Amino acid sequence: MNFLRVKQGRKKRKPLSFKQIAPNMVTSGNLLCGMFSLMLVFNGRFIPAAWLVFFAVIFDGLDGKVARSLGGGSQFGLEYDSLADLVSFGVAPAMMIYVVSLRELGGVLGAMAACFFALCVALRLARFNVVHVPGPFQGLPSPAGGLFAASFVLAKEPLFPAMMAVVLVFTGLLMVSSVPYANLKKLNRESADRKKCFFALGFVSLCFLLLRGTAPLVLFSVYIVSGLLRFDWGEWLLLQTDEPVEERLR
Repeated sequence: MNFLRVKQGRKKRKPLSFKQIAPNMVTSGNLLCGMFSLMLVFNGRFIPAAWLVFFAVIFDGLDGKVARSLGGGSQFGLEYDSLADLVSFGVAPAMMIYVVSLRELGGVLGAMAACFFALCVALRLARFNVVHVPGPFQGLPSPAGGLFAASFVLAKEPLFPAMMAVVLVFTGLLMVSSVPYANLKKLNRESADRKKCFFALGFVSLCFLLLRGTAPLVLFSVYIVSGLLRFDWGEWLLLQTDEPVEERLR
């Protein structure tokens, strides 16, 4: 009797709609970028592997927009996104830095630094899923941490193994800290200060024009330092009026 009830319950389940599947398909792009990055690392192709971490950020940003536009967000999508982020911004960068630099460190110290970084990414993502604080991010966002690590490979100037281990551990600590980092989700056509946005875009373009492969390392270093100095890029890029930001965005 119970078996029949279970069987009937299964028949009543409706197939997932496109608006529920589409965001998860985009998230799969994030996960695949992380997996391909790991495969390239094992084959010694470090520069393409680092760029795949950057491509993963594109998918990571798009899945939320697709979910909001289609109204298909779900708890499953949230958890799946975190798993994809762990691979693309935690495991892949950690393995990349370990193979490029840290394995030259004596003993297991290099492996411990890489594992600590990946562990901090996992803790950061788990905390983000259960603790939602309005305003700036609490701690360095995991995509920024992963990109910062990968940017050392793109710059083709990895630090000495001991220094690289310190940088990786420090980045991990920032991710699980409460240091505020800019959240740009408030920015849109109505709320953004166009002059400041054009200035920021020009600065980024100039960095890539002059520094090329080193530009990501410089830009993410600036972002990391800005959090330590309590400078909020998100608020700075917003239009400054006498009216509170929350009121303007309603």
